[in-house]
Amino acid sequence: MSSEERVHVRVLLLFGDEAEIVADVPPQERAEPERYPVEEITAATGIPRGELPGARLTAVVGPRDRLTGWQRA
Repeated sequence: MSSEERVHVRVLLLFGDEAEIVADVPPQERAEPERYPVEEITAATGIPRGELPGARLTAVVGPRDRLTGWQRA
């Protein structure tokens, strides 16, 4: 049995080769954005780079709260 926690996230913006990711919750409940490599997200989801801003995804929370296992929501 897996103890993975999968969370809903949203891509806010792209900055160079990084995407700003936040929890997909109302703005007043969000923590500061975290940055992840665009290439990692596009490879896992198949979403083209230009379509990432605004995309809703899910990800697995790993060690040190790092997100992996990106999927389309």
